[in-house]
Parts: sequence; C-alpha cells; structure tokens
Amino acid sequence: MLTGEAVVAIWNGIADAGRAEFYAWHLHEHMPERVGIPGFRRGRRYIAIDAATHPEFFTLYEAVTFQVLQGQDYANRLNAPTVWTRTATSHFQNTARALARVVASDGPGMGGVALTLRFHVADPAGVAELIRRCAAAPRICGAHLCAGDSAASDVRTAESRERTDIEAPPGWFAMIEATDPAAVGELLSDAVLTDAGCSRIARGTYRLEYARAKTAWA
Repeated sequence: MLTGEAVVAIWNGIADAGRAEFYAWHLHEHMPERVGIPGFRRGRRYIAIDAATHPEFFTLYEAVTFQVLQGQDYANRLNAPTVWTRTATSHFQNTARALARVVASDGPGMGGVALTLRFHVADPAGVAELIRRCAAAPRICGAHLCAGDSAASDVRTAESRERTDIEAPPGWFAMIEATDPAAVGELLSDAVLTDAGCSRIARGTYRLEYARAKTAWA
C-alpha cells in the first residue's frame, strides 16, 4: 500500500545532453530535498523498460495528506529552486506532473516494476473495482488509483514558471506494482479500460531505479 493519502506523480523525459546531470541531481539533491519536506514520506524513481513507454522516467512522492502538497513547506521549496535544480530541469522533456489524492490502495508492498495508466474517466467506480481485482493477481505487490487535482497541479511556481516542457496533468491515473514485467503484461488492457468508461489512455511500464524513505536532510 502507499504510505499516505496523497502523491506527487511526475512523468518526464530527459535530453541526452542533460542525462548525467539529471542522475546526479536527482540522486544527491532533489529526492533527498523533497523527502525531507515535512509530511513527505517516500520517493521513488522508475525508468521505462521498453521503447513503447513514454516518457522515459516516472517519479512518485508519497505524502501524509493532500494538505501537505498545498502547504507552505512544499511551496517554499518550489519557490526557491537551487541553481542545480534550474540547470537539471532545463533538460526535461514532455513533463506531466499531478498532485493527487489516493482513492484506492491495496497490496502488501512495493514492487520492482510499475505499470502506470493515465486516463480520463467521468465515473471512476468501475475503474476502482478493476484496481481492487488487480491487487489479487499473481505477483502483484500493489494496485493504486489516484485522482489528480487540476487546480493544484497547474499552479506555476518559481521552479516551473519559465519551463516549456510541462504538459497537461492527468485527471486520473493508476499504478500497478509487480515483481516482474510479465505480471502486469495482461492486466488492464485498453479495451478493458475503455469498457470501464476510460478515454485518452496513456500506458507505460517502468523498472524501479531508486527509492528513498524519510530523511532529516533538507
């Protein structure tokens, strides 16, 4: 299960020229800084496992409540980006970032593979039931459904105001965690999601690269 009631979910690509810097910054500054914010509990970064998954990276931050994501501590970081943050994010491409409430979260733990599904749906009840069923499938570690808050996600800060890579945030997204790619390969096809009322479906399969739990560093 996720460790809180809210998440920040980020999908992004990286220009080749900035790849080495992205890894150093994300590992040694950005994720420790974010997880150090009061109310943030865990951060994870994933990388695409195949060419069909786009964009290349998926990052998830788990927070105690949605109020944490709208709070002053997080806002202070967003409005005071470091020089390294400005340099690293200048190489970002096709970035979608959602501040979201956790609607459903089931499963025994964290998996090494994550299937992410971004979509539009008017009535999420059918999707929520599909997510609950996924949690019981073989080798599935977790199944989560999140509702993005468009107003909160669209707020521009000093960190994002001048960036041109930022795209519209997803209204709804699901994350299915598993031990291996084959475990999620047959789950939640586009046809199944369409039958549940979903449209504008974007799917990706990612491998966990790095996870960081709560730290005192900030």
